[in-house]
Amino acid sequence: MHFAMLQRIASATFFLIVSLLSVSAAYAQDSSADPGIPRADRPQLSVTARDGGGTPITTAGTVKLYRDGMLYNETGLSHGRAFFDSIFFGDYTLIVEATGYKAAQRDVNVSVAMRYEIDANLQREGTTDAEGPTKPLLAPKAKEALDKGLKALSKNKLSEAEKYVNEALQLAPGHPDVLYVQGLLLLDQKDWAQAQGVLERASQMDPTNSRAFSALGMALADQGKYDQALPPLEKSLQVDAGNWEAQWVLGKSYYHLQQYDQALKSSQLAWTESNGKAPQIELLVAQSLTAVGKYEDAAQALRDFLKRYGDRPEATTARRWLNGLANNGKINRN
Repeated sequence: MHFAMLQRIASATFFLIVSLLSVSAAYAQDSSADPGIPRADRPQLSVTARDGGGTPITTAGTVKLYRDGMLYNETGLSHGRAFFDSIFFGDYTLIVEATGYKAAQRDVNVSVAMRYEIDANLQREGTTDAEGPTKPLLAPKAKEALDKGLKALSKNKLSEAEKYVNEALQLAPGHPDVLYVQGLLLLDQKDWAQAQGVLERASQMDPTNSRAFSALGMALADQGKYDQALPPLEKSLQVDAGNWEAQWVLGKSYYHLQQYDQALKSSQLAWTESNGKAPQIELLVAQSLTAVGKYEDAAQALRDFLKRYGDRPEATTARRWLNGLANNGKINRN
C-alpha cells in the first residue's frame, strides 16, 4: 500500500512537470510568433511605412536604426513593415527609405520594456512638400556637433569651431550641410582655395542651398576670381532672391570687373535687403555711384555712413573718399 501511494505521487509529479513544460513551450512559441509580445526585459520597435494616403507602402525599402549618431541596426521592409527586437534603452533615430519615395526620419526615446509602434509617412519622389526632406538626413549626433560648430563660428571661436566641424565630418563625412559649414570655417581661416573645393562639393550635392552657392562665390572672389564668382552668386539669388550676402559679393565682383551699372544695382539691393546688418555695403554703394558719375549721390551716401557709423574703423575710409570728391571738384565742399 505504501508502494502504491508512492507510485501515485510519482505519476502526479510527472504529469505536473509535463504540463508545466507544455505551457512554457507554448508561451515561448507564441512569444516568438507574435511580434506584439516583447521579452520582459527588452523593448521592441515596430515600424510601418505609409504613403500620403496612410496606406502601408508595398515597394522595397530599408529601415536604418541609429543610436548616438552611429548605425545600430538595419532591416528591410516587408509589406511596409519592419521590426527591431530586443533593443537597449536609449534615444534612437529611424531613417526609412523606399523605392520611389523620399526618405523619412523619426526619433524615438526607448525607456520602457514594451513594443513601440512607429508610423513613418513617406512622400513620393517628384512631389513638393515644405516638410519633405530634399537631401540626406543628418543623424542627431552629427547635427549636434554641426550646430555647436556654427555657434562657435558666429562667435569667431575658430579653434572650437574646428573641433566640432571635425567631429561632424567623422560622423557624416559626405553630408552637404557638413561640407557647407566646413567651407565657412575655411573661409574664416582664409584658406580660400580649399574652401572653394569643399563648397563646390556642397553646392553640387545640395543645389537648393542658396548660402552654399554664395559662400562659393565668396571663396572665388577672395581669390580675385571675380568672373568665376558670378555664376554661383547668380545661382544663389535664383534659389533665394533675398540673400543679401550674395548680392553684396556680386556687387563687389561686378565692381572689380568694371561693370559699374550692375555693381550699383547689386550693392543697392544688398544694402536694402541687409537692413543695416553690414554697414560696409553702403561704402560699396558710394564707390559704385562714383564710378557711374553720380558724385553728389555718392557724397550723400558717405555722409549718411559717417552720421550712422562714425565710430567704426571704416569711417576713416569714408572721410578720405568724401574729401577726395571735394578736392577733385566733383562735389561742392560743405
